[in-house]
Amino acid sequence: MKRNAFIKHLRTNGCILVREGANHSLYGNPINGKKSTVGRHPELSELMCKIICKQLEIPSI
Repeated sequence: MKRNAFIKHLRTNGCILVREGANHSLYGNPINGKKSTVGRHPELSELMCKIICKQLEIPSI
């Protein structure tokens, strides 16, 4: 999955960018306080996207 499409999915579900790191971006869910990192690769695997959604407690794609 394209990283931009996944970031759009995160924002649609209420997640916000907490900070930018050297290799990852940290996104958080302000509703429940959960945080997860998203790699800066142009393509993210479907499994990685499901894991991040589960960590943030939002619906997976």
